[in-house]
Amino acid sequence: MGDAQRGARARPPAPGRDPGLQPERTRLAWRRTTLSCTVVALLAGRRLLRSTAPFAVDVALAALVALLWLTFVAVSHRRVRALATGCPPGLPAGIALLLAGCTVTLAVFGAAIVVS
Repeated sequence: MGDAQRGARARPPAPGRDPGLQPERTRLAWRRTTLSCTVVALLAGRRLLRSTAPFAVDVALAALVALLWLTFVAVSHRRVRALATGCPPGLPAGIALLLAGCTVTLAVFGAAIVVS
């Protein structure tokens, strides 16, 4: 069941907007990416718990991973909610760069976890 069907009131699409499956595919893509980020953040946290690095380094890395994850989840949630409107606003360039940075950083953490 899609998010629009779960809500009490689904808004009609804006004039000129295709009401097809594209918004649903985009919503699912945001959710898949958020799930991937969550898995990497959890694996990084598990790795930090087993780390032999100094405590301050572990805390700093855990805080960085948590901040990246929370940033991505917050923006993702806003984008998914915006898709429910008839005509969601475009993603500002600054936010897009921020999300790309979060994704790349979490990918590096994921690669480091796999390699070590």
